[in-house]
Amino acid sequence: MSNIPPVDRSKQTLTDGSPVPEDRSHTADRGDGQQKGYVVLSDEERAKGWVKPYRDSYVHDKCGVLTKMGRTLSETYARDPYFYSGTFCCGCGTHFPLDQFKWSDGEPMDPLLQDDSVSAKESPP
Repeated sequence: MSNIPPVDRSKQTLTDGSPVPEDRSHTADRGDGQQKGYVVLSDEERAKGWVKPYRDSYVHDKCGVLTKMGRTLSETYARDPYFYSGTFCCGCGTHFPLDQFKWSDGEPMDPLLQDDSVSAKESPP
């Protein structure tokens, strides 16, 4: 874990690889509660190593629905658990703070509620 370089949050793109719009137009609702685009760390930044395991599904405490997310979002969480403050619930159709979700392995999504029992990975699978 100690050889994983610090995160450079200036290296960001949208999930499709396009630049993050300065006008924040990517945050507009696409009609189903989700944004038109989501910010992630760049491919280069995510490849530097992860401090948490790769996980791509989580459950909302309120409704109990499992939500799956794409690879670039999942890798961003694994590289920098503090990158996001909230996430989308497919059951409720809107965004909520991370403290309302648990990863499918049971660990809270909110890094402030996590312990160090889940080991880090230094490179993607």
